[in-house]
Order: sequence, then C-alpha cells, then structure tokens
Amino acid sequence: MIPRAVRKPLAMLVAALALVVVVPVLGAGGFLLWLRQQTPAYEGAATVPGLESPVEILRDRNAVPHIFAATERDAYFALGYVHAQDRLWQMETMRRSGAGRLAELVGTRFGDWALRLDRSMRTLGVYRRAEEAYEELSPEARTAFDAYAVGVNAWMETRREALPIEFQLLRHTPEPWRPADSLVWGKLMALQLSGDSRDELFRASALKSLTPEQMRDLFPDSDPTAPVTLAALDGLDLQKALAALPDLGFDTASNEWALTGARSATGKPIIANDPHLGLEAPILWYLARIVTPEHRIAGATIPGVPLHILGHNGRVAWGFTTTHSDTQDLFIEKLDPQDPGRYLTPDGSADFETRQETIRIAGQPDETLTVRETRHGPVLTTPDAADAAPEGHVLALAFPGLSAADTTAEALYRLNHAADAAAVREALFLHVAPQQNVVYADTAGTLGFLSPALVPVRRGGDGRVPVPGWTGEHDWIGYIPFDALPQAVDPPSGQFVNANNAVVGPGYPYALATEWPDPARAERIMQMLGDGPHTVEEVAAQQMDELSLPACDLLPLMLEPLRNVPDLNGQARAALDRLAGWDGRMDRDRAEPLIFSWWERELVRSVFADELGPLFQSYWDLRPRALHRVLTQAPQWCDDRTTPAREDCTVMLAGALKSALAEIERRHGTDMNGWRWGAEHKAALNHRLLGRVPLLGQMFDLSLPTGGGAFTVNRGTTRVRDPQDPFSHIHGPGLRAVYDLADLGNSRFSIATGQSGNPLSPHWGDLVQGWRDGLGLRLAGDRGTLARDGATLLTLSPIRPGSSQ
Repeated sequence: MIPRAVRKPLAMLVAALALVVVVPVLGAGGFLLWLRQQTPAYEGAATVPGLESPVEILRDRNAVPHIFAATERDAYFALGYVHAQDRLWQMETMRRSGAGRLAELVGTRFGDWALRLDRSMRTLGVYRRAEEAYEELSPEARTAFDAYAVGVNAWMETRREALPIEFQLLRHTPEPWRPADSLVWGKLMALQLSGDSRDELFRASALKSLTPEQMRDLFPDSDPTAPVTLAALDGLDLQKALAALPDLGFDTASNEWALTGARSATGKPIIANDPHLGLEAPILWYLARIVTPEHRIAGATIPGVPLHILGHNGRVAWGFTTTHSDTQDLFIEKLDPQDPGRYLTPDGSADFETRQETIRIAGQPDETLTVRETRHGPVLTTPDAADAAPEGHVLALAFPGLSAADTTAEALYRLNHAADAAAVREALFLHVAPQQNVVYADTAGTLGFLSPALVPVRRGGDGRVPVPGWTGEHDWIGYIPFDALPQAVDPPSGQFVNANNAVVGPGYPYALATEWPDPARAERIMQMLGDGPHTVEEVAAQQMDELSLPACDLLPLMLEPLRNVPDLNGQARAALDRLAGWDGRMDRDRAEPLIFSWWERELVRSVFADELGPLFQSYWDLRPRALHRVLTQAPQWCDDRTTPAREDCTVMLAGALKSALAEIERRHGTDMNGWRWGAEHKAALNHRLLGRVPLLGQMFDLSLPTGGGAFTVNRGTTRVRDPQDPFSHIHGPGLRAVYDLADLGNSRFSIATGQSGNPLSPHWGDLVQGWRDGLGLRLAGDRGTLARDGATLLTLSPIRPGSSQ
C-alpha cells in the first residue's frame, strides 16, 4: 500500500527520472525492452538458499501461484519468493512508509511530502511497534514470518530477472527483508482503518462556530452533544493538527453478508465479502494458494505479509468489514507552567518519555527529531504541526494499535489455521486493532459474527472531541470485555449483513461509536436477500448491484420544487425529465447518474459552504442524508449568507442544477444523448508511477468505465472536492470473494488488476475487465489438474551441503 499522500509526488519524481535518465539513453524502444527484462521466471527450476525441501509452484493461467510444499515453513518461504517476484516495489514502498524512511529514498527535491510522512511515522513509533509485535508472536507464527523473510531474500539474491524498474530509476538496491517489515503493514492498516482522531479535530473546530443542532443537520446519523472542554478552548489549529497525523486516507468501507445453510441453496453457509480500499495499479491484493500435508489455505494475501488476510482453509472461511468504532482519542496535555519540559497529570507533574529519531534525507543532511510521549501516547506536535495545540498545551494520541503488546498478527495466524468456528472465535480473542466485523463459517454449518478489538472504556465523555489529559476525567479505565463485544452465532434470521452500518443498537451498554456510515448498502443487501434461499451464483451477482437507495430517496425531493419554476431552459427541463424516469441505477452507460451526481455535488456546495467556511473542504462530499434533512426539516440552510438577497431551497436547487449542467456541457458537449456516467466514473487503475511518464504513460493505464457509486453495493467512491476529476472511481472493492461452505473449492475470487506489478507482463491487467464485470476465479485443483489446464511449473530446490552455489 502506498499512502494516498505519497502517490502523486512519488509519481512525479519517478516520471521525471524516467524522462531524464532512461528515455534519452535508450529511446522508447530500448525502454520497452528494458521493462521486458523484468518479467519473472514462472517456469523451470531454481536452487535457492534457506529452503529445507523442494517446493513446486504451479501458476495457473491467471498467474495465481498454487504452492505445494512438504512443510508449512517451506510454503511460507515460497510465498515470500513469489511475492518478491511479482510485487517487490509495492513491498518496498509499504515498509518504508511504515518505517518513516521514504525521504531517505526520494529526498525533498520534488517537495517535502516524504519528509512530512517520515516525521509522522517516527513520531507514532510505527516501526518500533512492529518490532515489538514480533516479540509477541508464538514460535509457530514467528517461524512463518521468519521463513517468509528468508524467501523474499532468496529471490533477491538468486533472481535471474532485473529488479523492478522503479528501483532502477531511483538507482536503489533494496535491503534484505526483515520480519518487522511484514508486521508494519498491520500497523499501517490499523491507522488507516481507525481514523477517528481526524473526525475529533473536525468536530472540535466545527463546534466553535456551529450549534449542536447544526451538527445534527450535518451528520444526521449522529447525536452531537454540546461542546466540552477542548471544543471551547481557543487556539486549536485544525490544519496544523491534521498535519501531525499521517495522511493514509480513511475513506474505508466494505460489504459482507453471510447465510446459514437454511438460507442457501447448498444447505451450507455462503459468505460474500468485498473490502473497499483505494484503487491503484497494481491493486493491493494478491491471490495465492498453499497446500501442505497439514495445512491448506486459499484467498487474498498482501505482498509483504506471509498470511492470508481473507480466504478459507478448507475448514473455515471468513470476511472482514471495518466497524468504524471510536478507538482513538486525542488528549490535550497541559505543560507544567513551572517546567515546560514536563506535563501535568492528576498526580502532579511528570516527565515526558523522550527519544531521538534520525531521519535520513537523500541529498541533504540528516534531520534529528525529538519525540515525546505522555501517559496517553505519542505527542503529535512535530515540526509540521508546531503550535497546533493551544499555547501551553500539546496533542497526544491514544490508540491501542500503538501498544507494545499487540497480538493482532498472532490472531491472524491462528485464524488462518482455525479448524472450526469455535477456533475462529478463540483466535480473534487476540485481535487488537483495527476493530473489524468478522463473519465466519465452518463446513459443519456454524455461522458466526464477531467484532474483535481493544475498544476503550472512558471514565467520562464519549470520545467525540479532543479532551483534557491533565484532569483524568476522560482517561481510559479499561477495554470492552471480549465477551461483551458485538457477536452472535447461528442467527434466527439465517443471515448476517454488514456494510459498515451500525453493528449495535441504542441498548448496547458500551460506547462503541458516536456516528456510523450511511446504512444504504446494508439496506439494499437485505432487500436483495429477502426470504428465499440463494445460490452461490446469485450471491456473486448481488455483489455487482448498482441500485442507489439514497438516489431513489433524495431525487423526488430535488425534483418536486422545480416542477413549476419558470426560468429553467430547455436543457434543464430535458435533464429533469430524464431524472423523473430514472430507476436509480448507477449504470455506467447512462446519462442520469452523471446528471444526478453532479447536481448533488453542486447542491452540497450551495447549501453548506457558506456556514462552514474554511471547514467546508473537509466536509464536502455527497451527503444525501444531510440534504434530505435540509429539504424536509432544516430549510434555513438554504439561505446563502454570502449574498444580500434571501434565498430558499427552490432557488438553490435550480442554481445547483444550472451549475451542474453547465459543467457537464463544458466537459462532454451539449448532446445529452451522448453523456455517460462511465465517461467520468472510471476506475483509477493507472500505474501510480510509470503512468505519468510522458508518451508512455497510457501504456500502463488500466482505468476503465465502471458503474456504481458511493452508496451502491458495487461501490464506486469518488472524491467530489477534486476540481479536476470529482467523479473518478478512486475507491472501491479491489477484491471480491464468495465462499461456498458446501464446497470451498467452488469459492470465487476477483482482484481489480492482475497478479503482476510489471506493466509489460501479460498478467499486469488481465483480470481488470473480469473484475469490472463480476467474473470470479476458483483457486482449486491438484498438481495434475492444474498442469492439464496449462499451469506453469517452477520448482525451488534447497542448496545441499557441499554445493558450490
């Protein structure tokens, strides 16, 4: 995973290097030949150090490796080997992001983005915590991480192909892989999927100028309370405070639903799962299958990590969605007035824990960063966020994912090896962060749901805004007991459905979250499931559903006020007529989704920008529930305070429609019959680096028109505040999986690009169209079956004692 803040600047750097260093020397033809030399060797035999027994790697027609090994240890070795073959650059950027070592690679010549990210990661101590997590592993799990690292290094030491082009352009040779390099990915994901601290800063800033009632209008699914201590404390600088937090993106969502045998046509459970993260090429996910005498597992891995994140092991299957719980708190620590080198606690003055971090910067002197920690967590006032907190105070982040005793990796290892549903629950007892909603089932027919994590219990408050740290009144006094976490087995309804909607109701005895994402996707899934039994094929088709319930709900409220408005031109009337007959499906080949989405975008700006002022950019998104509240209960938002004339919602609706149509015409011409949602809504699957090389960039672009939207089951999220590409499909289900517990070999998987990270490999983008159109792959078959289906065979053999190699 390359964090969002890193991608564009890094792309500019590599593109510039390619243009300056490579193309003039080799010419375009030589450049392409150079790329072809990177194609991994998928066939033949290799003798490698660190292996104990021979391993066979059969890659099917889609380049998915099926690893046949005598021992688990050798299987994990081979997984490291194939990950390095196909995705080493992806692995390198991941570990350097977590270690705070990107500036060492790219310097600041093209901006200080890498240095700022490095400062954040060093301040949080992310890699230090990954190293500590290694010490928490059981001997069995440690063997897996050790063997994987040996396998990665074996490929780097014995490779017959060139290093990926990104290394060559930067003239960089990767260091040997370490187990902590694998564990740091879990820390990055915990931070990305637990981003409530950013929400706290927004609320605290908004509550300075807005009433609690206005906050309820902005976030109809929440129940904001009156400002508490920090919200009334002058001096908090939102932008500076945000600069202290790593920008890994928090636009996270996923779908999962699971049916008991009574609700499936097979008589055994069926699970559907599609996690939604940022889209990129290559995609985050990598499919793989392992077969040993004692262990079999198939599904989705992450290059750099030895374990299957999602999948089945022949006995159990599982899926994840993000809970969107509040597991982070920002504490305002008060400095000791008598000694500003110390801070105040309920028991008096205390020393900061301090350490020095040296950040190497390519082409510049090293930078030394002094990191402080309080009893709540690391202090976020880096040089990029100086003076973010009020004078005489500092910001500290409390988050279980930064704890020293993090056993999340152990939980995943045990989940990979769980023999039945009961063993899944036992494994998840060790899961620390991020909180996830896990559906699971075993071949005996048991179906379960559990939301494991360490979720704080607060002495006071609900974690909605930053709070004072010196009084102790908001301190964490423990965590929600494991048995009290949201969980159930074999539901009477015969199904579990979660699409990031609330997992508990108002009667839940603990504070899990103060607000939840829009429940529309969950509502639509439940509509589709109805009462009848479903086949695996039907469930897979449900994952591709593009009906937007919020559009169906909001559109009549937008259309009705304009029915008799006299000053709308013919184009506007034609647009309204089209929308009146639209069924709410976000079809990539139709004009209506484009018109509606652009109209909604402009309406959000017209309604909310004047009251929010500088905060609006952080709020600007498609907000159907907030607009619904304005059009039905809170019309006072429709008076634009920036103009002298009073306005109402009809005026704003008409103005937003005119503005939207003018922009669509500017971009796509005046012929409405030629407008298509897919012309704007394209999956962003360009190579983040090579895609920006002049003349050659289009060769690496896998982007293609897609359907769906932010509120459809087939989710296609955009960033509407982007002035250039507000409807580019930048976030969505990069992986889809359907698990058939009657025959786990019949389970289906799909990833958004291909297995290879080499843009000239035939497996760079061979899966993208099937992913867009809902086609799935089966990961099954013995050696003979795979060979008959055209699989290639690479045999890895150990170096024997006395060998000359």
